[in-house]
Amino acid sequence: MPVIAVTGHMDLTPATARAVRAALDALLAPYPTGELTGVSCLAPGTDTLFADAVLARGARLVAVLPGPSYPGPGAGPDFARLRAAAARVLVLPAAVLDDDAYVAANVELLALADELVAVWDGGPGNGPGGTADMVAAARAAGVPVRVVWPSGAARAGH
Repeated sequence: MPVIAVTGHMDLTPATARAVRAALDALLAPYPTGELTGVSCLAPGTDTLFADAVLARGARLVAVLPGPSYPGPGAGPDFARLRAAAARVLVLPAAVLDDDAYVAANVELLALADELVAVWDGGPGNGPGGTADMVAAARAAGVPVRVVWPSGAARAGH
């Protein structure tokens, strides 16, 4: 059963979020129901869109959370809904949600993955644990990366 992990931007514009969801649905469509596992940290934006697409396919969702306090106060209903829907939830031990915690979560995602889907504009990273860092780590580890960035896609505030 193939395992696809996700990384990507959290700050997608509403139009981009719709286009990304359609692209993710198309990307997952060739996998028969029940023959796919999707791995996500359930962060807002890309991770949530991917998790919803995985569940819509009837596939298995695995959540990798950087620490017991993730995502912290103010987490929206999407996080709680997706965590409850996950077939497996791996909670890493980070006491503080810092760059090291997010890097550790990325390492765990890559350890589980046969492939990485990156919803990424191709730009430089914002530091350790971000999308560009995850793509570089996947490529260095020999994990195939499929970049999704629909034509006309944009990030909020960019």
